[in-house]
Amino acid sequence: MNHPAPDARVLRADVAVIGSGLGAVAAALAAARAGRRVVLAARYRRLGGQATTQLVPALDEHPHVETGGVSASYRTFRDLVRAWYDGLANPGGGWVSRLCFEPAAAEFAIDALLAPHVASGRLTILTGITPHSVRREDLRLISVHLHADEAAAPATELFAEVFCDATEAGDLLPLAGAPWVTGSEGRDAHGEPLALPGGPCPGAVQSCTVGFVVEHDPAAATHVVNGPPPEGYERWRESQPFTLEIAGWDDRAHRYRMFEEGPDGHPPFWTYRRLRDGAALGGPDAALINWAGNDYADRSSIDHPQEAYTEAKRLSAAFLHWLRTECPRDDGGHGYPGLTLAPHIAGTPDGYAEESYLRESRRLRTAAPVRQQDLEPIPGQARAANRPDSGGLAMYHMDLHSRIGHPVSAYAPTAPFQVPLSSLVAAHPHNLLAAAKNLAATQVAASAYRVHHGEWAVGEAAGALAAQSCARSLNPACVVENRQELTRLQSQLASDGVPLAWTLDVPPGDPRFTAVQLLTVAGALSGRRAAELDVRPQDPADAGERHALHAAAAHLLGDPALSVLPDPTPADTAISWGDLAATLADRVRRALDQAAPKPHSAHA
Repeated sequence: MNHPAPDARVLRADVAVIGSGLGAVAAALAAARAGRRVVLAARYRRLGGQATTQLVPALDEHPHVETGGVSASYRTFRDLVRAWYDGLANPGGGWVSRLCFEPAAAEFAIDALLAPHVASGRLTILTGITPHSVRREDLRLISVHLHADEAAAPATELFAEVFCDATEAGDLLPLAGAPWVTGSEGRDAHGEPLALPGGPCPGAVQSCTVGFVVEHDPAAATHVVNGPPPEGYERWRESQPFTLEIAGWDDRAHRYRMFEEGPDGHPPFWTYRRLRDGAALGGPDAALINWAGNDYADRSSIDHPQEAYTEAKRLSAAFLHWLRTECPRDDGGHGYPGLTLAPHIAGTPDGYAEESYLRESRRLRTAAPVRQQDLEPIPGQARAANRPDSGGLAMYHMDLHSRIGHPVSAYAPTAPFQVPLSSLVAAHPHNLLAAAKNLAATQVAASAYRVHHGEWAVGEAAGALAAQSCARSLNPACVVENRQELTRLQSQLASDGVPLAWTLDVPPGDPRFTAVQLLTVAGALSGRRAAELDVRPQDPADAGERHALHAAAAHLLGDPALSVLPDPTPADTAISWGDLAATLADRVRRALDQAAPKPHSAHA
């Protein structure tokens, strides 16, 4: 019997999700959708992290996002954001993203997604609360002790079967005694070209940013900016440096102007991360300032979070002062004194982000993390290396901003890749999952997962795995490592509209979607179908493709005693690749239903 602390209120759940960001939202949504009792313990009143409190509501996404490569729930989130603006496709008109918007729209979308589960009683949301300590028994996490921000508020002890760490910096990992790593593993560890040379450098954490939102009043162009520059202004102006030029991924300096096209043909700095397009919505524009000029890399946001936030905010104030007083004007002269902070847009008292935008977290340490090589393009293939234990999709380049002590940024392209479920499972405690930027990936690989849809995909996969772990009374690792249990989980994920493999022409809602996802993730693609993101399910399968489909179906069953699918028959040649996939997936489902072991009575 586990007795709670005498001075704490007690909550019990099947799944506990600790965190405030998009990973936390997606994990809670997935676990509640599966019928589990979920408690979401969030530090901030506003959920959404990057899209709200971290003030980056200009979604960093892949080029296929409007038609595929994301889950149904993430697409619903995007649709709800647009619904806030009566369907306007890009309310901010920012050119960094296909969807730029005000934080209030993200709040609306997240509330709408979670509200049915709150109303049903499956989901309880606590805000203003952070993990302080844990209770462990052997290799299991029993409870998390949560402290409220207000001194007079009661502490909470949260008991659960499975815990998801969706905090921004992986705060639960050290409290729970899970193995973790920060900074660069070093090139010696995995031979990654983008890793820092030599051995591990745990302090080389990527920069963070405290963004801010400004409006511009052209009538104030002759105003004088009063007051002295912020502390450290002169030093930062030279060392950052403050400029509208930025080092491009192509190793060339990209030059911008404030409101006009730049000398190299680049669009205006002002519309880079514009969140509100006044011409479309009425009223003034509002732009987010998140730029190399206010990228803070003097102190680790993981090791010194409060100090880093304070100094990063001061840096942003210095950059704003430069924009107001020294920035080269499009019409000659210097400074745009009409730039005014917009607290009503940012949702904060002063117009600055409520928390730092973190590009890096503590990460689970495992023997086989996701590496740079696992995400790189493969000659003749449209996708990165297939992960048979996929729990979702992501796609973004490996984008390393300046690291503490190592100011040069680094970049490498990726091919469309997946979220391996094994990368979410802690070695110990056995019931702890990574659910945000803290998955088991190297610093280099994690830089491709950290963006909005990547964090959502990790959280959604973790929430679904946690729910399956509870339903089957198995530790998460047992679900992932047992092929039949993994197939059941992947089938449920696909049924919920979560793609496991990149098949753009078979979207969620297609009756063959689940079958194609299962067979593809099990290795069914070959030939031209492996060379393109469209698998053309309506086309016939040749002999080699039929063999690959049958082999994939056998793989999904796992147990050789059950892998007795009929050999391909002449009749198989008369149906399309997609229909054969559906036929084989149905055989797999029926074989698993017949095998259906009863859930274990206790966690292994």
